[in-house]
Amino acid sequence: MGKVTSLDVAAKAGVSRSAVSRVFTPGASVSKDTAAKVREAADQLGYRPNVLARSLNTGQSRIIGLVVAYLENQFYPEAIEKLSKALQERGYHVLVFMASNDSDATQQVIDELLDYQVDGIIAASVGLSNDLTGRCAAAGIPVLLFNRRQADARLSSVTSDNRAGGAALAEFLLAGEHARIGHIAGWEGASTQVDREAGFRAVLAREGLEWAAREVGNFDFKQAQQAARRMFGVDAPPDAVFVANDHMAFAVMDVLRFELGIDVPRDVSVVGYDDVQLAAWASYDLTTIRQRANMMVAQAVDTLLARIDTAGLPPQHAAIEAPLIVRGSARKPKRTTT
Repeated sequence: MGKVTSLDVAAKAGVSRSAVSRVFTPGASVSKDTAAKVREAADQLGYRPNVLARSLNTGQSRIIGLVVAYLENQFYPEAIEKLSKALQERGYHVLVFMASNDSDATQQVIDELLDYQVDGIIAASVGLSNDLTGRCAAAGIPVLLFNRRQADARLSSVTSDNRAGGAALAEFLLAGEHARIGHIAGWEGASTQVDREAGFRAVLAREGLEWAAREVGNFDFKQAQQAARRMFGVDAPPDAVFVANDHMAFAVMDVLRFELGIDVPRDVSVVGYDDVQLAAWASYDLTTIRQRANMMVAQAVDTLLARIDTAGLPPQHAAIEAPLIVRGSARKPKRTTT
């Protein structure tokens, strides 16, 4: 047998070739009866639509490039799974590329995505240089930053409200009567780190306070362990610590409890940011800020696809409310936080 074509399917189903095309085009209008007949005929003949040929005809590949820097942080595998499912439900395929915050590595990834003629790009935890942003804009490919923002008018972004989240953690720890609060920061080039720390420090400044100690963990588990050893291996360590994400907070809690013999939360309160699944496990029971992944994903998909569908639509920016989740890793306040 030769290759089965849409004409063969149309003849067997008793419909036009354009009807077959509509059945296999995501979002196209077609009646249920027609769709059922066409799909039954296609199954019987072993027909599969030529996605590449369709993309040449429509000028759209129906492919979204998803770039992520690292997967060690449990927030990102969950978010990527949700992004992939949400885009697939809208008729798009997803190509996932690993990159880094190194400009050369990101350049190579973007080059490959442009070669694939993707319809849009989502960069999760990855920043883009002005040159890369310009190349995407020149190619007519909209770019959305997920869980990151950047001072570039050509880029859309979706984050949690990181400043408000940092402020809520500060209010919580101050209400718990903590006077010496330390901070273990993430990568200082990330807007998430900058905004979370800024929100926290604004509340401290209002009370005339500053960090009792500050270290950098770069959102890395081992570096966070080392930061905890430096911060708490002294005579007068902090009585509370804000760790810039949950992934590092777990590393810090392990060092405190199992290496330094420090009780959490009796001796020191630990708070994080993200509310990944592990945060609710009894072994950590971490007080943290919840990034609402479902809402962030829905907003990201709507924003990116709107820009794909409507040429000239300006970039959009969203900061999703992020609630405080109180568990057992930090001293409970005697007074209510505002």
